[in-house]
Amino acid sequence: MDRRGFLLTLAAGLAVAATGRGAVTGTRAGEGVPVAAPTGLPPSPVAAVEVPARPVAPAEVVTALPGAGNGLALTIDDGTNSEVVAAFATLAVDAGVRLTFFPNGRYRSWAENAAVLRPLAESGQVAFGNHTWSHPDLTRLGDAEIAEEIRRNQQFLRTTLGVVDTPFLRPPFGAHDERTDRIAADLGHPTIAMWNGTLGDSRVLTGAELVGYAREWFTPQTIVVGHANHPTVTTVYGELLDLIRERQLRTVTLADVWAPPSSSFRGAVATGHVGS
Repeated sequence: MDRRGFLLTLAAGLAVAATGRGAVTGTRAGEGVPVAAPTGLPPSPVAAVEVPARPVAPAEVVTALPGAGNGLALTIDDGTNSEVVAAFATLAVDAGVRLTFFPNGRYRSWAENAAVLRPLAESGQVAFGNHTWSHPDLTRLGDAEIAEEIRRNQQFLRTTLGVVDTPFLRPPFGAHDERTDRIAADLGHPTIAMWNGTLGDSRVLTGAELVGYAREWFTPQTIVVGHANHPTVTTVYGELLDLIRERQLRTVTLADVWAPPSSSFRGAVATGHVGS
């Protein structure tokens, strides 16, 4: 990835997004513009922002954000490319966009970018869910193999990224059934996080193609799935930010929307006794 080109594109997108709106400080849940304040300006104090109470994450499959509103959940899977993971982290830091990541722990990209991602997770600007350790089709595995894929990724989330409580599991390829959902719930992930929009980037796209998907799916209360695998997305951040601004969307994490149902995941991972 051409980092200079990425930063120039990102800066251009930020400049356009800020036009006519004045300085924007932070992008906490409930705010209207997903861009950050210019460098050097202090953020607004957290206490000044009222975050509405979140409903408990449901023990079911979710495919969209609940209710009416202007929320947009950008969810990013896999992480085969460390530079793309780094670019998403930079987007979060520099533009204030809120993201939900679904990593596969087998990819070293997450450990290589953990120093940036952990503070973002601690602040709540990014959230994480479980996408399994090695990205298999869970419906083709036995019960013990499913549990091991989930359990191993839980340990990775905790030790590498400091994530100790997430109700969300995203099954690789979107492949799940009643059996896999039950095992996931038993292991602390009752909410199967699917999607109703996509960036189409599970394959290599041109920038124009990817922006075309965004124009189709960047709509209110949509969960959009993307991937930290191919560099194309890093070349169109400016266009994506413009689109979010033009449509007056508000980026949210899944954790902004739904609260964990209990501390069962935290306790299970800490003790090493997660499921069977």
